[in-house]
Amino acid sequence: MRRGIAATALVAALGVTLAACGGSDGGSNGGSKGSGELSGTVTWWDTSTVGSEDKVFKKIAEDFTKKHPKVTVKYVNVPFGEAQNKFKNAAQAGSGAPDVMRSEVAWTPEFADLGYLAPLDGTPALKNQEDFLEQAAASTKYKGKTYAVPQVIDSMGIFYNKKILKEAGVEAPASIADLKTAAAKIKEKTGKTGLYLRGDDPYWFLSFLYGEGGDLVDADKKTVTIDSEAGVKAMKTVKDLVDSKAAITDATNGWDNMQASFKDGKVAMMINGPWAVADTYTGKEFADKANLGIAPVPAGSAGQGSPQGGHNLAVYAGSKNLDASYAFTEYMSSPEVQAQIAKELSLLPTRQSVYLQKEVVTNPMIAFFKPVIDKAVERPWIPETGSLFAPLGVEYTKVLTGQTTPEQGAKAVGDNYRKLLKDWK
Repeated sequence: MRRGIAATALVAALGVTLAACGGSDGGSNGGSKGSGELSGTVTWWDTSTVGSEDKVFKKIAEDFTKKHPKVTVKYVNVPFGEAQNKFKNAAQAGSGAPDVMRSEVAWTPEFADLGYLAPLDGTPALKNQEDFLEQAAASTKYKGKTYAVPQVIDSMGIFYNKKILKEAGVEAPASIADLKTAAAKIKEKTGKTGLYLRGDDPYWFLSFLYGEGGDLVDADKKTVTIDSEAGVKAMKTVKDLVDSKAAITDATNGWDNMQASFKDGKVAMMINGPWAVADTYTGKEFADKANLGIAPVPAGSAGQGSPQGGHNLAVYAGSKNLDASYAFTEYMSSPEVQAQIAKELSLLPTRQSVYLQKEVVTNPMIAFFKPVIDKAVERPWIPETGSLFAPLGVEYTKVLTGQTTPEQGAKAVGDNYRKLLKDWK
């Protein structure tokens, strides 16, 4: 789900020239005007994890045709790391964009600012919008209009192998200091590495940044804060975890390396989110699902901090089949579908009503992550939010791999942010 953010953001940071929205994929013509019945094609770009999530989303999406038999759903899984820039390029060119896009929460205000999304206020897509969690709906709004509906919401926790921690005689770490102590005992008792720290995706850095009381920017004051004392301290924290051998990291293929190492029992812990649960259960270490433990991310000096993430469903402004696209978006975010996704993938719903359903209430992964999400730190919902990961990703990786110092890395990110945000301090 979260794979290759840095690579995508690097391309996106080069800039995309604005252009008028054109039509979507060929074959999308149709609608209800005149006939009273939806028809035509709806192309949906899904960015979920291949091999686990995608199969579920594909089937659910195609089941839309049971309600609307004259509509064809064209399902396309686009790698998450490529989706942001691929959509912008297609929308700019006026050709090849999907009717409906699964947008990471930070992309929504950017796409809306570029004029690539259709406003959803007053459309069937926003059915029962008062049911959406307030924090989930926040990223869907831009300049007083709603440009998406929340599909799933997420945050992060520390996943741990219960058998390994029990063999080492340690508990899930509550703080960074606890993490280092636990990692040392795990290495001594079992020969395993304590933590796999993903090094090629800056989203994994946010928990450490928030844990030190820092943030990327202060949108209200239009001030860059990543290179503050807290930002530097967070960079030092992650570098120390690697230097002390409490953690191993990577510069490329982070998702695959991390998942493989954890699922095979080569590392005892990893920081991850609910999108990783289904894939983690496929590992030999977790054939018994009860062996997977999850706890809050270890707290920094300022406390425990988890980022708010998730995905929205947005309709392309140039779609040739807006009526069917609105209906598809409503269907994919409906309580029934959200409950099915929660049951099969342990992804967290964005509708309050779904949390009252028995199968959701009794899901241990959702029971853990819901309180985390309630306290998670929101990113600033500004058009540039989706581009803030680019320079951060470069320097985060360089710090972890010893190519630059924490101080230099934080300063470089701050300098790049001020160029991107222009009149910000």
